[in-house]
This record gives sequence, structure tokens and C-alpha cells, in this order.
Amino acid sequence: MRSTKTMLLVTLGIAAASPAAARAQLNQQKFQSEVRLDAIFARSGGVEAGYGFTVPAGIYVRSGLVAGIGAGRHGAEGRTDFIARFSMDPFRQSRWAPYAGAGLSGRYRSERDGGSHAYLLVYLGLDGPLAPGTRQGLGAAFELGLGGGARGGVILRRGVNARR
Repeated sequence: MRSTKTMLLVTLGIAAASPAAARAQLNQQKFQSEVRLDAIFARSGGVEAGYGFTVPAGIYVRSGLVAGIGAGRHGAEGRTDFIARFSMDPFRQSRWAPYAGAGLSGRYRSERDGGSHAYLLVYLGLDGPLAPGTRQGLGAAFELGLGGGARGGVILRRGVNARR
């Protein structure tokens, strides 16, 4: 009888200490997608439309991939960015929130534009608000950075359940 009570107490203790999802909690959406328009200002600049996604790499950091295609000085060009973005306000406590990021960028251009190269990428951005009264939806963001030239971007990013 004593071992049954001990076993019951141990089981209840483990169950009480284990985290459980409450029904009132928001379902965490890990995948965040974005569409963007970027301009790269360099000896051979270009304008590109792109699609990207990020996943959480912690509370403040999201890591992901962006791919873009567009027009350069001498024809079509493209790029792939592997990024990590640090948000100063990951829980949307403010309407606008600054962020910073870094990563690697691959630019694919014609030989007349310098050919394909890999670059280090650093950028600063400003995440905008969602529609008033909503915790999800689309929000605008703006970025300025360096990576294969100076670059600027306008992003339409999907909000992630009261997170950035």
C-alpha cells in the first residue's frame, strides 16, 4: 500500500511539473513567409522581386532563406540570401520595431555584370504594425543593408500569432 501511495505521489509530481498547453494559449505558428521588392546599388545594380521564409531560432531570432529574381544592368539576375534576423520587439509590444540581421548572399548575374559571387550580408530594418485590433495578418517592413552593394527593400511579411 505504501509503494502505491509513493508511486501515485511521484506520478502526480511529474504531471504537475510538466508543461502543458492551456486551451487559452495561442497556437504558435513557426513558419513566417514574406514577399519583397529589393534594389541593389552597386557597380552592377539591379531590382529584384523575392519570396522568403523564416523559422524561430530562439525568442529574439528568426533564421531563413530569401530567393529573388529580377533585372540587372545587362539582363536577368537572381539572388539567394541565408539570413538570421534579431528582433528588438519579438512580442509586438510596440507598433513599430527595429531589427538587425546578417547572413550570406549569393548573387547570380551575367558575366558582363561581374558574374556570380557570394557576399556577407548585414542589414537593419523596421517592422511595421498589423491591421488595428488583429494579432495576425500582413505587415510592412523596410530594410537597408550591405551585401553585394548597398541595398534597400520593402517587405510584406505575414504576422505570426502576436509575434514578429
